[in-house]
Amino acid sequence: MTDPHPLDRPAWNALKSGWAALAQGNEQALRLEPDHGPFGASADFSESALTELAALIPPGGEIWTTEGHEIPDLPGAMRLRSAGLVQMVASSLNPMAGQDEILDLQEVDSAEMRALAHLTQPGPFFPLTHRLGNFVGIRREGTLVAMAGERMRLDGYCEVSGVCTRPECRGQGLAGAMMSVVAARIFDRGETPFLHSYATNAGAIALYERLGFAIRKPMTVTIFGAKPPEARS
Repeated sequence: MTDPHPLDRPAWNALKSGWAALAQGNEQALRLEPDHGPFGASADFSESALTELAALIPPGGEIWTTEGHEIPDLPGAMRLRSAGLVQMVASSLNPMAGQDEILDLQEVDSAEMRALAHLTQPGPFFPLTHRLGNFVGIRREGTLVAMAGERMRLDGYCEVSGVCTRPECRGQGLAGAMMSVVAARIFDRGETPFLHSYATNAGAIALYERLGFAIRKPMTVTIFGAKPPEARS
């Protein structure tokens, strides 16, 4: 029997390796520190591990799981929604060039990064998400109009994430140019870039395929929230 691939359970393996310093929980369940993001995972899908994962949901907050299937209910938590994803991995890169200067974003840019993420909704972007990895961006007339960066980090792999462009600047090749820089830097570190896309986002998937990413497997994101006190009795 072969060992499971580390990307089969990317959140759990990130929390045990590249995100270990930001992980909260125990040997049965872990979550990312809430200001950095909502991701969590259980060691397995036993009732005891799922109960421990539910206990890591902050009041009024959520936990997002990313697995190869929709996981069972978490005892004492509410299943809020789920969606199909595709996980894509690049073994080589077909870089795309653009006309705009691509800048390394810094802590001073964090408020603008959050504002851009909230405008465009590329995925969960919390107050300290920008510290999970390196981010690059494009400015026009001083305004941050596009960015891309890194999120899940696990041994040998790094996720390209946070890719977003202001609506009026879409269709101009900005995402492809920024992702080319992010992915090339991951390769330069001796790691393999991967990403997740909503399975229904055909346009984004086509772009990622042009860059050299290929679909590895379907995944499911499942989001849980804490039950209100009156619903627990």
